Amino acid sequence: MTTPPKARRDNNHDAKPGPVVLDEISKQIIEQLQTDGRKPYAAIGKAVGLSEAAVRQRVQRLLDAGVMQIVAVTDPLTLGFPRQAMIGIKCEGDLETVADKLSSIDEIDYVVLTAGSLDIMVEVVCEGDSHLLEILGKIRAIPTVRATETFVYLKLRKQTYSWGTR
Repeated sequence: MTTPPKARRDNNHDAKPGPVVLDEISKQIIEQLQTDGRKPYAAIGKAVGLSEAAVRQRVQRLLDAGVMQIVAVTDPLTLGFPRQAMIGIKCEGDLETVADKLSSIDEIDYVVLTAGSLDIMVEVVCEGDSHLLEILGKIRAIPTVRATETFVYLKLRKQTYSWGTR
């Protein structure tokens, strides 16, 4: 695994140095953790042909480089958040400033600047439609937001986190 001098965490595609290059062993370790994030390092080592200590060191390097995170992914429906939506936002002015303001709203869990007819897309997880309406009010109160378009999730068909090892 090649680690850049400073890890990128803001997905700035213009930033240097280039992306982290993963060797096959690191990819296999990531795949093992994507299957079970609590899998013991000894079991991962057995699967990839390394010692427990070597796996621990590689995992730490991957974490330090910002290549991956080990987190608990929850099911919003089970936790009482039945309304999920993607909101497209059209803005004027500095998009970074708007993105920063959107990022400070607790219910927004995903903020991305986009190309095309929408400037920013955000994902929200809500307690219901009235909560969604409240969040839309917060978004529309940002002075340079000109319009929003809400895409309510009706059914989740696929959610995966495996793009990092293709």
